[in-house]
Amino acid sequence: MPRFFNTAGPNDPADHFTLPARTRLPTLRRLIDQKRYIVFRAPREAGKTTALLALARELTAEGHHLALLLPLEQGHPFPHDPGTAELAILASWRRTAAAWLPPDLQPPPWPDAPPGERLAAALSAWAEASSRPLVLFLDELDALHDSTRLSILRQIRAGYPTRPAHFPHALVLVGLRDVREVGAPQLPAPSEAPASTRTPQAHGSAGLLQPGNAGYYPAASAAFHPSTSAVAPSPGATNGHALGSPLHLETESISLRNFTRAEVAELFGQHTAETGQVFLPDATDRAFFLTQGQPWLVNALARLITEDLVPDPAEPITTAHVDEAKEQLLRRRDPHLDHRMAHLHEPRVRAILEPMLAGGMLGTVSEDDVRYALDLGLTRMDPAGGLEVTSPIDREALVRALTYTRRASLPHLPATWRTAEGRLDKEALLRALLDFWRHHGEPLRAAAPYPEVAPHLVLMAFLHRVVEGRSIEREYALGRGRMDLCVRDGGETVAITIKVWRPEQKADPLPEGLHQLDAYLAGLGLDTGWLVLFDRRPSAPPLAERLGAAPITSPGGRRITLIRA
Repeated sequence: MPRFFNTAGPNDPADHFTLPARTRLPTLRRLIDQKRYIVFRAPREAGKTTALLALARELTAEGHHLALLLPLEQGHPFPHDPGTAELAILASWRRTAAAWLPPDLQPPPWPDAPPGERLAAALSAWAEASSRPLVLFLDELDALHDSTRLSILRQIRAGYPTRPAHFPHALVLVGLRDVREVGAPQLPAPSEAPASTRTPQAHGSAGLLQPGNAGYYPAASAAFHPSTSAVAPSPGATNGHALGSPLHLETESISLRNFTRAEVAELFGQHTAETGQVFLPDATDRAFFLTQGQPWLVNALARLITEDLVPDPAEPITTAHVDEAKEQLLRRRDPHLDHRMAHLHEPRVRAILEPMLAGGMLGTVSEDDVRYALDLGLTRMDPAGGLEVTSPIDREALVRALTYTRRASLPHLPATWRTAEGRLDKEALLRALLDFWRHHGEPLRAAAPYPEVAPHLVLMAFLHRVVEGRSIEREYALGRGRMDLCVRDGGETVAITIKVWRPEQKADPLPEGLHQLDAYLAGLGLDTGWLVLFDRRPSAPPLAERLGAAPITSPGGRRITLIRA
């Protein structure tokens, strides 16, 4: 069977195009050799499981260690019964070992132990019986509820000093977040509600979704502080069932980076070597730009292209194919993107993304909230400095998710902006936009989810109706003071800069907006564009008086249509 690009579950190099794990984990081998206990974190679908499975196989095959990736998520259904969670976890470990290890490396029978000590007893028995140093990767730590997670962490703390003879030589705690940095939420006592009706909720961290809801993201419970080697409770965990300090270990946190441009080319090159189908260099550049090397997105684009858009291996893959795959991926709303978008309405996420969309600056946002958005994969730190949305695909998915309800709320709009030949008529589009805003703009704006960028969202919802699945490129970031849009429809291009005249601003932002639009148009190679100014001042004239469009000339001599609303 020919290999293919994988988007579901861990990679098997026999079936899937796969990059070597070691290059993305340059320090992990050294830390394992040093008998370190390590926190290993990365967003969903970043390749954690694939990389650690490969490393475990490699370590075991070398003959110096017994290494295995073990799941913890089987303990999730037992939020108030850590003892039962331990039994479920140990049963899953037994099955995993049977599947991955040869008979002579199987763990011994788990010893009897009271609840709260079962995992430590099992790990001790295994380390003592093993003929090799034991290296374990404990996966999905943050899938566990607080009481179970803290019980496991405390058992690890208790066994740590006895390693490697009586406890694992090295241990890696794997999850979405760094357990050293996550505040400790409070856990309701079991007596507060019947178990059948109680829904656990992390009270100490604002904005977390509850289990069972789309995008539930359980908060990790303890904050390791490297400077003190201790775990401190979060400010919210002050009394009642506030969680204590379960670990005092010298530990290190590492993350899994995305693919580089060279690695994307190497992955695509495996497909070329086996099928003869070539990814043109510009197509590889475009794929890397759109995904920023996120493994799932890279594989998803490549799979769509090679299996659906260009199945003929004799046809080379171009940037147009990559762009079409991007559009299909966004329209399809795969679970990978949907999971990220499910967090957009959490207050701690909105506090970061709303000013980013508006081009403003972050307000009062905690370091943990910034790290939360980073760990979700919604944002990244730009190498040049500053927080930004992770990739152009995520940037587009984010806006589409926020405008979805607005788009669904739009009334029927006759496509008066189309010529008889189906081309985009920009003058007719301008008239349609003004008419739309006159009748529907304010009601839709008032109901938008992010008030600071409500007019932006309504305008983009309208433009989505116009382009009907064609391309809208967006640029927004902290500190830009604007949002830029580029609508491409057939042979027509409309470049738009959106500015807001906010209550605290005394001067009209028009001059600044013209300079910014000049720079945007220069980058696109265009000599015309639209500048949209939304007036949000309480003293602004009524919409009926201020709404309109007028031609003006920019400082760079470009023809600009100024739209005030």
